[in-house]
Amino acid sequence: MLINISGPRAAAVSKKTFIIIGGSDSLMILGFGIMWLITKSLNLSDMKIDIGAPLAFWSFLLIAIGAFAKAGAMPFHTWIPQTAQEAPISVTAFLPASIDKLLGIYLLARLVLNVFILDSFCYAILMVIGAVTIIAAVMMALIQHDFKKLLGYHAVSQVGYMVLGIGTGNPIGIAGALFHMLNNTIYKCCLFLSGGNVEYKAKTSDLDSLGGFAKIMPITFFAGLIASLSISGVPPFNGFFSKWMIYQGLIEKGKSGGVLWVVCLVAAMFGSALTLASFIKLIHAIFLGTPSSERRGTNDEVKWQMWVPVVILAVLCVIFGIFAYKVPLKYFITPALSNGLSFIGLWPSLKATLFLFIGLLAGVAIYMLGNFKAVRVSDSYIGGEKAQEDMRLSGTEFYNTIKELRLLKFIYKKAEAGFFDIYEQGKTIVFGIGGVFQYLHNGVLPTYLVWTLLGMMGLFLFFMR
Repeated sequence: MLINISGPRAAAVSKKTFIIIGGSDSLMILGFGIMWLITKSLNLSDMKIDIGAPLAFWSFLLIAIGAFAKAGAMPFHTWIPQTAQEAPISVTAFLPASIDKLLGIYLLARLVLNVFILDSFCYAILMVIGAVTIIAAVMMALIQHDFKKLLGYHAVSQVGYMVLGIGTGNPIGIAGALFHMLNNTIYKCCLFLSGGNVEYKAKTSDLDSLGGFAKIMPITFFAGLIASLSISGVPPFNGFFSKWMIYQGLIEKGKSGGVLWVVCLVAAMFGSALTLASFIKLIHAIFLGTPSSERRGTNDEVKWQMWVPVVILAVLCVIFGIFAYKVPLKYFITPALSNGLSFIGLWPSLKATLFLFIGLLAGVAIYMLGNFKAVRVSDSYIGGEKAQEDMRLSGTEFYNTIKELRLLKFIYKKAEAGFFDIYEQGKTIVFGIGGVFQYLHNGVLPTYLVWTLLGMMGLFLFFMR
């Protein structure tokens, strides 16, 4: 119902969301039913089910599907980008950006920590799902021209880090996943609300039609910039710290041998680099680019009721990054774990932030000294023409080449056609089966008489044997 608020275009998306979430909830309830058959109890704190027990794997799988669908892990993710594009920004910041992540990832963490004793195969499956979700979603985000859909794909990609951290099965990895879940709620809400401020002023979410909003909306720009750096894993913000913990969990996982942890670690780091590239595109296209002709009349910041929330969230991105040890980990994450956290590496966040700030000040000082002496400005040529609107380059132009690469072109084409969409594939199968029955029941009376006679003959042979 919340998704459907924005009008008729959102009706199909709300139906799709209802079917995916509702169907996964049905499977989750079935999984809890199997759990009750195994333990004769539904009290999660009293359970420790070995995954090798009869029906235990199916119980875990069905409940995990419910968690994946709510959080948006692949292949149950397709409702999130479309919801982000069609639903109101306030709904998007509330549902796929925060609440559903908390519900899905919390449930998955409880399954791994308190309910099931998983084997190495199950942990490996979780790690593979997490790594694939990271890379596939961020690659889709790179080619988007609608910033709401771009943010929707990044909401999916960040779930991959959470699932990957839980898949390590060790305290530091799971704590990193839970911390990343909390951080994602903060910076994702900030990004969606910042985008909502831009859409409110520009009346569009098309990146090709935006540009130059840093001067028009400086508060929204700086809040969005901080959130963009946070989701990209840039220190000293909160997104870096939780990703750093997940990386440590993967390295800890590597002590048990194998090469999967190396592949997943590379995928996680590469995904973080692609996330940064994607948000460079976003920031340039919206805030730093040249404004289009129809947007040049917009010349003021949004009302304070709209920029205060994004500022608060941006400040939390900074606080939860610099004081991660003393605030979120101490009061929110560590109490949820039975064992304490032991870090492999060391990240003195406060000192590191101080050195980063000093380096930034030094760079600004060098820049100011370089511009201290007045520079003579003169025209390089005369007789030129003003650049026309169709000659303006937006931030999306630099990323169009990615979609044209030989291997990726085929994958992108299939993805945009819905080939990897479990909802579209399921709908095709259901409609195909329905078409067969529709052909058999065509409204022709002799056809119905034939089916009736065949049914009677079948019953006769059944009772006469």
